[in-house]
Amino acid sequence: MPTVRFRFWPLSLALAIALTGCSDNQTSGEDETADVPEPPDYPVTWRFALEEIEGSVQHAYAEALKERIEERSNGRIEIDIFPYGSLGTSAQLTELVRNGSISLAFASPGHLANTIPEVGLFTLHYVLPDDADVTREILASAELLELFESPYANQNMKLLGFVPEGWMAWTANKALRSPEDFTGQRIRTMTSDMAEETFRAYGAEPSQIPYSQVYSDLQLRKIDGQSNPVFAIEEMDFYEVQTTMTLARPAQFVASVVSNLDWYDALPENQQQWLDNGLKDVAQIAWETQEELNQTRLEQMLEGGHMKVVRLTDSEREAFREASMPVRDIYLERTGESGQRILGRLNQLIEQTETRKQSSGVSGDGD
Repeated sequence: MPTVRFRFWPLSLALAIALTGCSDNQTSGEDETADVPEPPDYPVTWRFALEEIEGSVQHAYAEALKERIEERSNGRIEIDIFPYGSLGTSAQLTELVRNGSISLAFASPGHLANTIPEVGLFTLHYVLPDDADVTREILASAELLELFESPYANQNMKLLGFVPEGWMAWTANKALRSPEDFTGQRIRTMTSDMAEETFRAYGAEPSQIPYSQVYSDLQLRKIDGQSNPVFAIEEMDFYEVQTTMTLARPAQFVASVVSNLDWYDALPENQQQWLDNGLKDVAQIAWETQEELNQTRLEQMLEGGHMKVVRLTDSEREAFREASMPVRDIYLERTGESGQRILGRLNQLIEQTETRKQSSGVSGDGD
């Protein structure tokens, strides 16, 4: 019998709670290049917690942001990066941001939807368009961020941006070509009720399990399958304990970058500018990184013969889309007018962006 592998580093929550935010008494500058006098408490440390391990999309994003912030600030700001497992689970990281123990973190809708129901939008299937360029433009739009600003602020978090990490793929020990193939399958979902509903609509038996526990539960046959971006399936070695990956392109994995709201509001003007401009700089890097990682790691698994890969046809995807539609009603029931406004405006943005791109003769890659 193979040795059970538990993929979780010891939690250092005691350390995390002891962490403190940076001082807010620095002198503000009129712009990010202004010659700001050196206060006695520079350098300031910002702590950035990730939901993924080293070598992931989030890690590449954090390293790029670290480089730019430290360069822009001439070393006044230092960013310490904590990969997944260093400080806790995804839900615990969000709580550390909310209480101000850490400065920055990734917070994915897969767990955040229990706290901010509106963000459960990104767990719905077949909502975002196939066109990658359209999806990228919409997720980066200031209007979409504004729609979610208040729901995040109500939880003492500042929404700094959405980061798409690639299409979600399904793994199991069989192909999942129709909703009927999910019947009775114990599918791991992220730890929100909305994430469960998306798979329950197909007849699956969803189970909320922390990311760190997925490998061992697959190995022990406590669950039959799971869903993640391709790069994550490879880096977490899920291919070792699953035989088949189905590429259904049901949804993008969309993570949000957040900070403690009070911490952000207390930052001197020059530090806010360093952060805001740094985030704009790394948006392109994040997109290119996820494209590269998802493609190269898919090729690695194919070349190694690790998994059988099944690509759904348009008609097969349409069957899943139809089966998923009732979950949108559940989303609207749980979010009320706020969710209705967000979903409605998102659909308008998609239609407007697609029409504009078609008129200009520009189209993206649906893969």
